[in-house]
Amino acid sequence: MNKNSCIVVDDEPAAHYVLVNYIERSTDLQLVAQCYNAFEALDFLRENKVDLIFLDIEMPEINGMEFLKMLDNPPKTILTTAYSEYALESYDYGVVDYLLKPISFPRFFKAVQRFLSYNTAVSPQEEEPKSISIRMDGRIIDVKLSQIDFIQSFGNYVKIVTPSQTFLTASTTQQILTQVPASKFIRIHKSYIASINKVIKYEHGMVQINNTSLPVGITFRRELQERLANK
Repeated sequence: MNKNSCIVVDDEPAAHYVLVNYIERSTDLQLVAQCYNAFEALDFLRENKVDLIFLDIEMPEINGMEFLKMLDNPPKTILTTAYSEYALESYDYGVVDYLLKPISFPRFFKAVQRFLSYNTAVSPQEEEPKSISIRMDGRIIDVKLSQIDFIQSFGNYVKIVTPSQTFLTASTTQQILTQVPASKFIRIHKSYIASINKVIKYEHGMVQINNTSLPVGITFRRELQERLANK
């Protein structure tokens, strides 16, 4: 199996230790270089083509964002940093994911899967659905995913909330979660699934969607923060 070549660019040896360990556990990646500053990485990339960069932002002399701006056609990049303030800017430079340190292996694995999805052509049969079919009042109704604000657990039912209408169907949030695309929806609480593109604000453990505020469970907050950085 052909592996995707990758390099690690980080000034911290401890960060290299973690990422190298994770890369060695991945069957889809092959580490071809370790660079401890942007100059080393620039020299390597002048002579070599790679598929993926694991890039730290806070580095001396030339930081990660400055480094990306210097590349005419940068490889796919996963940022690895302890700082989140650059997240929104980073996605102007083809960054596929943003990992906050300390990085867990499950979160690393998820980022790699996102990178792999960028490199895989999606066939018509694999295109994301445009609507979800539910049973309501004895009828099958199609609800457009683009209209959904959020989904709420309601006893033995779930409420699917849109700006103009609320649909009530016998189901669970977990069942609904398997039917909506993960690229557009995220579980933010044991009782709520939110449309990531409808989130207006996130602060103090709450998200705002239109005029509604929804709680965010503690275990869901980190992924939500990273997903919002992807918007």
